[in-house]
Amino acid sequence: MAVILNIETSAQMCSVALSEDGAVVYKLSEQEGMNHAKALAPFVDECIRYAEDRNMALDAVAVSIGPGSYTGLRIGLSTAKGICFAKNIPLIGVSTLKIMAVSAMFKSYDWEGDEILVPMLDARRMEAFTAVYDFALNAIIEPHAKIFDSESFSDLLQDKKVFFMGNCCEKVQEVIKSPNAKFMHGIVPNATDMLALSEKAFRNNDFLDLAYSVPEYLKEYQTTTPKNKI
Repeated sequence: MAVILNIETSAQMCSVALSEDGAVVYKLSEQEGMNHAKALAPFVDECIRYAEDRNMALDAVAVSIGPGSYTGLRIGLSTAKGICFAKNIPLIGVSTLKIMAVSAMFKSYDWEGDEILVPMLDARRMEAFTAVYDFALNAIIEPHAKIFDSESFSDLLQDKKVFFMGNCCEKVQEVIKSPNAKFMHGIVPNATDMLALSEKAFRNNDFLDLAYSVPEYLKEYQTTTPKNKI
């Protein structure tokens, strides 16, 4: 089994988790808002010192690759790349939406195994980044940007329980009224939920290209020009 540094910066929480043999041995997080540029480097340094003090050699770095905050994803990926270049170790990219699905799966719930999981991240302008997974995390619908309405996923909701999760829950709950729609509030991307995904990628040698890998934004970044108030 591997020693992996997991980094998650796709949303408001900034978190890191050092894992060994598939278990978290050290973790740090901050939930005070988009403060990744300030918080991430000290978190990473502390995790690396923890590993070095215990003669734990890093085998890889895993980072949430998106979708999510443009700035947060760039900070996370550039930091992860720097560590991998310096230590000559591979880089793993983990889907932010799958991280959220894993978090939901570990919640105390009487799962039957045929539920549908729909993680969501606010993409602004009435959109959400989302995907649809079965309970084995196979993509039924690949990650995309979507505007939710009352007919969203109506075909799936006819005969399956569909669990929606993420920071769009309240908005989506207002428009999707099917009795098969279940809403899991409080699910956020967290480095501690990356372990199963990063371990699987490491075993399969599923690594990113250090030079050319980029975040999975799903939509182009749009800038706005401040209005002239004079």
